[in-house]
Amino acid sequence: MLTQSEQDEILQLIRQQVVPAIGCTEPIAVALCVAKARELLGVIPEKIEVKLSANILKNAMGVGIPGTGMIGLPIAVALGALIGKSEQQLEVLKNCNKEAVKAGRAFIDEGRIDIQLEKATNEKLYINVVCQAQGQEAEARIMAAHTNFVWLRKGEEVLLNREVCSAESLPKSHVELSMRKVYEFATETDIEQLRFILEAKTLNENASKKGMEDNYGHQLGKTMCSPLGKGVLGDSIYAHILASTGSACDARMAGAMVPVMSNSGSGNQGICTTVPVTTFARENHNTEEELIRALILSNLTAIYIKQHLGTLSALCGCVVASTGSSCGITYLMGGNYDQIAFSVKNMIANLTGMICDGAKPSCALKLTTGVSTGVMSALLAMQHKCVTSVEGIIDDDVDKSIRNLTAIGSKGMDETDKYVLDIMTSKTAHK
Repeated sequence: MLTQSEQDEILQLIRQQVVPAIGCTEPIAVALCVAKARELLGVIPEKIEVKLSANILKNAMGVGIPGTGMIGLPIAVALGALIGKSEQQLEVLKNCNKEAVKAGRAFIDEGRIDIQLEKATNEKLYINVVCQAQGQEAEARIMAAHTNFVWLRKGEEVLLNREVCSAESLPKSHVELSMRKVYEFATETDIEQLRFILEAKTLNENASKKGMEDNYGHQLGKTMCSPLGKGVLGDSIYAHILASTGSACDARMAGAMVPVMSNSGSGNQGICTTVPVTTFARENHNTEEELIRALILSNLTAIYIKQHLGTLSALCGCVVASTGSSCGITYLMGGNYDQIAFSVKNMIANLTGMICDGAKPSCALKLTTGVSTGVMSALLAMQHKCVTSVEGIIDDDVDKSIRNLTAIGSKGMDETDKYVLDIMTSKTAHK
């Protein structure tokens, strides 16, 4: 049984990792860093130099920037300099309007922005911005997490230097999580302490509705709800889960000005841990308490896995997030701890190895693939069926199975990550 101290620390961890965000978190984090450097400089920059790690560059190249109708980093950098407010964190561009976009386009056309790959760092998440104007300059650096500033400089004066303590990652919770602790926290904590997670339901379901209202991205959610989609998939709970998840991602990746509740620094992961669970709960007529506990279980499972995988990796985040939603759905089906552990093993046996090739509209396809597997894994788990330790990378111990997944994603796929980036940047160079 969890101690009160452990419960308090886990609760704090969830509140730190489940936060609102507008737009894809990688380009938004870049905009945040630019905004901070510009605030230090005190004037609109004449020149902005941006250096990024490969994973940030990969995830920011092809995604829509909210409220702009534009794709990619240049407009995110320009808006960060022109209207960004660093205190708004991952909602740094929420004040974007038509006038700002027009000014941002002009800023880009004037050749003020220089974006480069930083080859000298091994950090997966690295953003360094230098803003210059009137012979002065200011510098800001984010590492390890999307809002984690580790270096601030104005002219020759260093205002912040935390690089030494952030080389690996942010300080972790003192609680060593396990699937058993995740389950106990979700099912035993006083429900009133967990009610805040319903904000994730409100935000992410609103994003799903937004995706149905307009033609965002590849319109996966709307396509699933079309006569053809219903003819193939039917009008089932399963089809509704896929469509609602896909439409939320459609809107977010295409740059809709709509906040979502993120998980572990990713809005798509937040969508994937939330929308499938809320959709199933509504159509399965679960109680509000059951929904709250399922959402906590889903989100905390994803946080637990990401702690070992890292904020960014070669492994698509939907693998982690849909594993969380599979746990939540299994719980809503009436599953116990053993069945929830079965669903985790089933997920790892199926989705391990799905590559991340950047944030983009087609992420909706990956999210729905993950969620589809999540539903199947839950169904099998409820029948007490799971992939066994004689099959592939699965271990009898569910936590060891998770370690196998994260080892492959964080270390085993490093070479894959390099090839993915090479392919993506070579296409850009040819344009």
